Amino acid sequence: MITAYIALGSNLNTPIEQLNNALKAIENLPQTQLLSVSAFYQSKPLGPQDQPDYVNAVAKIETVLAPLSLLDELQRIENDQGRVRLRRWGERTLDLDILLYGNDIIQHERLTIPHYDMHNRAFVIVPLMDISPDLILPNGKHLAELAKHLGSHSMKKI
Repeated sequence: MITAYIALGSNLNTPIEQLNNALKAIENLPQTQLLSVSAFYQSKPLGPQDQPDYVNAVAKIETVLAPLSLLDELQRIENDQGRVRLRRWGERTLDLDILLYGNDIIQHERLTIPHYDMHNRAFVIVPLMDISPDLILPNGKHLAELAKHLGSHSMKKI
């Protein structure tokens, strides 16, 4: 089994409920076990500011699903929960991103692991610190060091 980390985000249609439903769906993925989930955090949107605040979290799983199969399953969950992509970094019912997949580094047209910009995103790093504060990324960087470089953040635990 491979340990993977999944970022969850929503800012439409009762976001907390969306994340809870997504976690239930992740728990039901074949040959996958949900190990832990961070606190839920409210954060400002990364993109256009004319949209509601987000609710974000990170889940730690173990799976035997290959990275692209896991991506397919996560996209199915997004679609099942009514995901519509209106604009880049825009509002969404549900966003599920694979942050890490073991110590793999993957460059594929559909998938980049580690997630291409996770190191700059407090809404990823802070929840990840909740569940794996001693994590070392595939590039050898310690998660705690990344968190220090983010400085203070304006996210609120929900």
